[in-house]
Amino acid sequence: MFVHNKRLQYTVRVAGPNPGLANLMLEQFGGPQGELAAACRYFTQAVAEDDPGRKDLLFDIATEELSHLEVIGSIVAMLNKGAKGQLAEAVESEAELYRSLTGGGNDSHTTALLYGGGPALTNSAGVPWTAAYIDTIGEPTADLRSNIAAEARAKIVYERLINVTDDPGIRDALGFLMTREIAHQKSFEKALHAIQPNFPQGKLPGNPEFTSVYFNMSKDGDARGPWNEGGDWKFVEDPQPAVDGGDGTATVSVSEQDVETLQAMVSRTASDPSSDPTTGADLGAGKAS
Repeated sequence: MFVHNKRLQYTVRVAGPNPGLANLMLEQFGGPQGELAAACRYFTQAVAEDDPGRKDLLFDIATEELSHLEVIGSIVAMLNKGAKGQLAEAVESEAELYRSLTGGGNDSHTTALLYGGGPALTNSAGVPWTAAYIDTIGEPTADLRSNIAAEARAKIVYERLINVTDDPGIRDALGFLMTREIAHQKSFEKALHAIQPNFPQGKLPGNPEFTSVYFNMSKDGDARGPWNEGGDWKFVEDPQPAVDGGDGTATVSVSEQDVETLQAMVSRTASDPSSDPTTGADLGAGKAS
C-alpha cells in the first residue's frame, strides 16, 4: 500500500518561469536515466526479490525515486507557469509567446503546446518514456551492478542540468537529487558485496581456458594495464581463428534427404564468375552500348 504525503521530499524554489529550462528538466522526468525509470526498475526488482534485506532496500529506494519524480515534475510545472497561463488565456501576442517558448533554443514550444505546460512523460527531445529503459534480468548480482551504473548515469545528468541554470533554488534541489544518487549507489554496492561470491554473475562458472585470457583484437597502439596483464592474465598477441583449436568453420549434421535438397539449392543459385551481363546500374550510369 502506498500513502502519498502532499509535501515534497525537498523544497522546490524556482526564481521564475523558464519554459526552455523546463524542457531540459524533462530528461530526469521521462528520460532513460530519469526518476520514473529508476522507480520502475527497483519496484519490479523488489516484487520479485526473495531476500528480505534486498527486498526492503529496493522498495525503499523505488519509493524514494517516486518522490524524486514529484520534485522534478514540480520544478517543470513551476518553470512552465508563465507559459501555461499565457497559452491558456492567449494574453501575449503570437510573436512574443513564441519567442518566450523557443528562447532556450529547444523544443519547449512542442512540450508546452502538447501538454499545457505540465510535466510530460518524455525526455527533453520529446521521446515518450518506454519500459525498454528497464534492463532488469532477475539475477541480483547482475541487477545490482546495473542499478549502480544507472544511479551513476543519473548523477551525471543532474550535474549537467545544474551547469545549465543559475537559478539558486533549482540548483539547490538538483544538488539534493544528485547527492541521493550517490547514496543509492553506496546502498546498492553494499548489497552487492553482501552476496559472496558475487562474481561471475549467475550460477555457472566460466571456462577456465578463457576466463583470464585477453585477445589483442585491434592492432597498433596496444595499451597494457591491469585489464590485460599481471596476475593470471594471459595476453594473446595475435589470436587466430579459431581460438579453440578448430578450423573456425561452422558445420551441422543433416539427414541424407536434406543433403540432397541443399545441394540442389546450391546448384540452382550458383553464380557464374565469368558472366558480366548489362545491369540496371550500367544503364543508369549511361555505360550500356
